Amino acid sequence: MDVITEHAHQSIKQGSRSFSLASKFLPKRYRDDVAMLYAWCRYCDDVIDGQEMGHGQISDYKHGQLDRLSYLNKRTAEALSGKFMNDPIFDGLAKVINNNCIDHKYPNELLRGFSMDANCRVYRTVDDILDYSYYVAGVVGIMIAKIMGITDEGVLDRACDLGIAFQLTNIARDIMDDAKADRVFVPQSLFHDKGIKGTVKELLDQRNLPAIHEAVIVQLSLADRYYRSSKAGIKALPFRCSWAMYAALNVYSDIGSRIKKQGPSAWSNRVSSSHLRKLYLSFLALFSIFLNKTAVDVSRENLYQRPR
Repeated sequence: MDVITEHAHQSIKQGSRSFSLASKFLPKRYRDDVAMLYAWCRYCDDVIDGQEMGHGQISDYKHGQLDRLSYLNKRTAEALSGKFMNDPIFDGLAKVINNNCIDHKYPNELLRGFSMDANCRVYRTVDDILDYSYYVAGVVGIMIAKIMGITDEGVLDRACDLGIAFQLTNIARDIMDDAKADRVFVPQSLFHDKGIKGTVKELLDQRNLPAIHEAVIVQLSLADRYYRSSKAGIKALPFRCSWAMYAALNVYSDIGSRIKKQGPSAWSNRVSSSHLRKLYLSFLALFSIFLNKTAVDVSRENLYQRPR
């Protein structure tokens, strides 16, 4: 294993134990490229958020965000132009993009999503957060599908749906951590009939937890629609790729189910699944593959339409 690939696998192992487990079911030729793509995505996210492997956010992370975004844009553009960067993160990205003939617009769209963070975008409507989720996660789903050899636009739509579902779930899980960092990703419109506006101050007031939980349930129900849609794309993948994606779907959707069941106390501790449960959900994915083969595909009507 070369330095670039070894660094990538270390990154995915440290940055996301859930996705790291799911990726182990991929054939090696896909697993390495997915890990290198993940390493670049993780690094960019950390640079913007002032974190390391998604943890330990610095208190003044907003200071200099636009400068850090400019740095990421410059380094990414250089890597995509063919310049050797002597950096496993950016050289790994270039390798993945070139190996799989991935349009440069996709990594650039991810950076556009991070620009929404750097410019403190306010998410007023569900459409707003779906748009954000496309740029920071839907495009990742598309790139992973392309690594797996997918070119059909309909299947790529479903891969995008899975990425959006993951992001909506992450937002629900991290709502309190985000509020402490002075940011809100649950759209304001979901709070309006709950008696609050969804401001940071309101989210951090424990008296509002029942209203917050009600709003989050609505967002998780939306995530479920995208999970269901994504299944039509998963069944178009090669067997081991399908297994890996179903494993990831099961683990992430389980997080949403736990938040729903735990009620307003869901955020007293970070919602996660034990390693044993993740293994159970991953092997349950095998049954999902066969059950899904004959299932009727869910329509994408009224779901987010990605830019073409």
